[in-house]
Amino acid sequence: MLAEEIGQMLRTRKLTLATAESCTGGKMGDLITEAAGSSDYYLGGVVSYSNDAKIKLLGVDKKTLYAKGAVSEEVAVEMAEGARKKLGADIGVGITGIAGPMGATPSKPVGLVYIAVSSAKGSLCVENRFQGSRHDVKKLSAETALVMLKDFIGTKHG
Repeated sequence: MLAEEIGQMLRTRKLTLATAESCTGGKMGDLITEAAGSSDYYLGGVVSYSNDAKIKLLGVDKKTLYAKGAVSEEVAVEMAEGARKKLGADIGVGITGIAGPMGATPSKPVGLVYIAVSSAKGSLCVENRFQGSRHDVKKLSAETALVMLKDFIGTKHG
């Protein structure tokens, strides 16, 4: 299981993890905690669905939200950094997007999801375009975030 593999990598490197999720509603945290002993490295997560929650709980800059929108690379990075800093973790993950079926615009369609991973050494964000139902977009987003996290830990960032 990927979550167990990530857990082993975090344990070996003595790293901790925090998550900030919007469109996934906590699915990544759920996947992480499927691994027994995840409390060794997973400090917690914030489900920040509203802009207010992103600002108050994660320290996302109000100016970034209004200039770029909640579904943007910049906000995903600020969410990841905010989760890492607020929870005192070594690595933070931020996920923001449009799971649908509502909320889309011509420039931000259903399935557009930004996933960011952050450490003190730097941040990485990837734009994704997922297809399928709301459930599919949420599931694919959380699973893709796990793959990104694993790759991030395996590089110089982790």
